[in-house]
Amino acid sequence: MARNYGFLVCILVMVIDAVAGILGIQAEKAQNRVVLNSVSIWVRECRRKPRDDAFSQGLAATILLGLAHVLAKVLGGCICIRNKQHFQESSANKRLGLLFMILSWITLAIGLSLLIAGTVRNSKWKNSCEISSHGLFLGGGVVCFIHGLSTVAYYVSATAAYREEQRKPKANPSEPQHV
Repeated sequence: MARNYGFLVCILVMVIDAVAGILGIQAEKAQNRVVLNSVSIWVRECRRKPRDDAFSQGLAATILLGLAHVLAKVLGGCICIRNKQHFQESSANKRLGLLFMILSWITLAIGLSLLIAGTVRNSKWKNSCEISSHGLFLGGGVVCFIHGLSTVAYYVSATAAYREEQRKPKANPSEPQHV
């Protein structure tokens, strides 16, 4: 008896992406803390030191985003469209699956780029109070939530398209086909 674990996979992917998004936002908060050093009474020097918590949260968010993507793609399968005619003949679920697959890859690329850039920039000392990488972790965190939605939509439509393919009656090769 086959069991349907699709709901659990969707919940798992959403939770992983949500945790990645929250970690990205928390890394942004941790990164924006500034340390003021008093050199003398008259002069204040501002230096941004790398935050271990922002670095580790950004790195964890990056890993979780990649894990959620791999999990959904491996369990969701692949939607293959060979040519324009095959696309036009395909079901709505297959078309939606292709759309959400492309969207999930785009959000993965944007999210990973933002989170990795924020993590790398946070690992260096800065001699000024300006926040040069302002918003990288925040943007990456928000993109994690969008990635979760598009990836779950991909998984649902890919499994629906797969089930449609399984239900279709297969043509018997020994019988002549009418065109």
